[in-house]
Amino acid sequence: MEAELAKLLERSGDRVRAVLNILVEAPYFYNTDNQELYFFLKRHRREFAEFFKQFYGWTLLMDGKCARVYKPEWYNQAISPATRTMFNFTRRDECLAFMMLLEFFEHQLEENGMTVEDRDNLRFRFGDLLGHVYRRFQESFPEKKENYSEDLVRARILKPIMPQLERYRFLMRITPPEDLSAGDDEIIYEALPAMYHYNGNALSRIIPELTNYEQSGAES
Repeated sequence: MEAELAKLLERSGDRVRAVLNILVEAPYFYNTDNQELYFFLKRHRREFAEFFKQFYGWTLLMDGKCARVYKPEWYNQAISPATRTMFNFTRRDECLAFMMLLEFFEHQLEENGMTVEDRDNLRFRFGDLLGHVYRRFQESFPEKKENYSEDLVRARILKPIMPQLERYRFLMRITPPEDLSAGDDEIIYEALPAMYHYNGNALSRIIPELTNYEQSGAES
């Protein structure tokens, strides 16, 4: 395998270095970022996967739209979890909201008959997501419904996490035409391919555990 990697680097060094840099510059590499390099990675997936496994202990994950490298362990323990640059919700309600987003995403895929193989990505209104998350919080905390009114879910939970979901490329906000003004509920988001790398059904099984978790500092 080392010989194959060396041959690939010798033959296509610029593209190899470009792909390696792209994979570590952002959490996800989408085929729409650079189709030529994405197809190059796909064609030589075995060589790249072996490189990351052998030298870093990372796993290369890839489908038709999205590639990422998964790092299972953090080596520099001098850098605390709070100061690591990574996607990570720590507050209970934020974690629950992310799981509910995944549930919403999978429900929308089923309703629209969509899969990762479709050319276009799922798009949805913020108001529809809000409705789903509000309903799920009401179901999860029946004794605290007043703490999870629609307005509070919107302002205290969903609005704060949307910028992180955009930053880490789970969602992309669609800019409306200049001649069209839209309220918050009418804002359109596109669910980017990284969403397929998370299993909403599996994660939803954790929700009862989190909702029953009552400990100092766990409450939002």
